[in-house]
Amino acid sequence: MKKTILITGCSSGIGYCVAKALHERGYRVFATARRQESVEMLRDEGLESFYLDLTDSNSIHWAFEEVMRRTDGELYALFNNGAYGLPGAVEDLERDALRVQFETNVFGWQELTNLVIPVMRRQNYGRIIQNSSVLGFVSLPFRGAYNASKYAIEGLSDTLRLELKSTNIFVSLIEPGPIASQFRINSVKALAKYVDVHKSFHRERYQGVLKRLNTKGPAVPFTLPPEAVLKRVIHALEATKPQPRYYVTFPTYLFGVLKRLLSTRVLDVILAKSGNN
Repeated sequence: MKKTILITGCSSGIGYCVAKALHERGYRVFATARRQESVEMLRDEGLESFYLDLTDSNSIHWAFEEVMRRTDGELYALFNNGAYGLPGAVEDLERDALRVQFETNVFGWQELTNLVIPVMRRQNYGRIIQNSSVLGFVSLPFRGAYNASKYAIEGLSDTLRLELKSTNIFVSLIEPGPIASQFRINSVKALAKYVDVHKSFHRERYQGVLKRLNTKGPAVPFTLPPEAVLKRVIHALEATKPQPRYYVTFPTYLFGVLKRLLSTRVLDVILAKSGNN
């Protein structure tokens, strides 16, 4: 019997790459997306796809029940991937902006995960893979909302891993650095919607932020294609004992080492400079 996996955020980038590759590898993939045109594209390419909006509880429950209906109540793995980044200085982020960031990046993920866990407990196996970020353990300026959402995912995942330690359900965090995707395009839209750049104390700094976000192609060094994440996802799915964390890209490894070795003050100097890129 094919192993089944539910993936969120499959319209492009990491989610699309992982869904396509796992399908070709023999998995039964349920590739979900928020936009109907993305769902239709995925179906045209031979994937089982349907609508899932992480900000909508009804949508989350419907998608979960649809997977259960199609699999007779079985699910091998969940890959929480759908997310976006809201740029902006922390002092410019109002409550509504933070709420929307967390609805997609945290609350939707946890709601879906909580639906899946009883299924995995009943069948006595399962894999939960969370696509976090290097920004889940170090912070960069003008990324406060996204930083906070990924820190939250790291905390929830670490705790969940401890709570499931006596089971055959494994929780893994993928922690990429820069990956080629449409992430920056969506970030520009979010910035325009939630931050009044011209009234901000940081309005001049925002010009640099916008330049980076609007750059075509890789905006920072060491950017890798989404296939780099795919390799870690496959290991998390197929290893007898998957790792709790998977680093992806040189910046993730670098900042992981620096965080362990340097004082907070020294690391702040490096991160502040990095955040200007």
